[in-house]
Amino acid sequence: FRGLSPVSGRVAWAAGSAGTILRTVDGGRGWASVGPAEAAGLQFRDIEAFDATHAVALTIGPGTDSRLYATSDGGRSWTETFRNEDPAAFYDCVTFLDRRHGLALSDPVDGKFRILATADGGRTWSVRPTTGMPAALAGEFAFAASGTCLVSAGGKAYFATGGGATARVFTSRDAGRTWSVTGTGVPSGPSAGIYSLAVRPSGQAIAVGGDYATPDAAPAGAAYLRGRTWTVARTVPGEYRSGSTWVGRLPVALAVGPTGSDLSVDAGRTWKRFDTGSFDAVL
Repeated sequence: FRGLSPVSGRVAWAAGSAGTILRTVDGGRGWASVGPAEAAGLQFRDIEAFDATHAVALTIGPGTDSRLYATSDGGRSWTETFRNEDPAAFYDCVTFLDRRHGLALSDPVDGKFRILATADGGRTWSVRPTTGMPAALAGEFAFAASGTCLVSAGGKAYFATGGGATARVFTSRDAGRTWSVTGTGVPSGPSAGIYSLAVRPSGQAIAVGGDYATPDAAPAGAAYLRGRTWTVARTVPGEYRSGSTWVGRLPVALAVGPTGSDLSVDAGRTWKRFDTGSFDAVL
């Protein structure tokens, strides 16, 4: 399971491999399998839920393996609302700025990241023009690891990258029409970079990552946003982390990965391990 969407203290959705989607309406005491039967061979990597009945889920992969599904009846039925027909596109994450306006992110096509947009809660989608998108670096892409390579908060959208010479963060203030980009000090490479972003409506943000091919070592694998500058944390988790989130309104954040979980109580400036379990996503 890599997709996670908690709605309330009672309702949450999770999505994962083999077309699996789970839903709880009793705070996690019981879970029902509600995934679409036609997606049994696909990999769900992100899910965005609005309540106990409405959710949008993303499957990943090259070409037609990248799809979006929507439900309005708690998963009893699903509608496939988008199927990628471009063999060069590979969709990684989906986010919603509000209940109607959402974005999905594809790895670069013809040298630029591709944005898919909806204005009706995920019922229909259209590919955005790339005129407002900065050029991608050679080898740059996003990581479909925890549904948090593309996030939104405070009316803005953000996505993080790796793979190229520099791990970068892209920001849009106009619902994905135009983007600015900032480099970070997080190491980047063929399987390394930023895997997860967590952003508050105020703009306070953290980024975590590393290299999934070498999960036990991730120097400089976490950063926080100071003004418009990304600064590497003074004390990092030190190992690959695939998911991150803020905790309430305090300067507290969590990061998780296959080798453990870490806590920051100073808004991402320092991290301390508190668990050695294996987790892919946290929200």
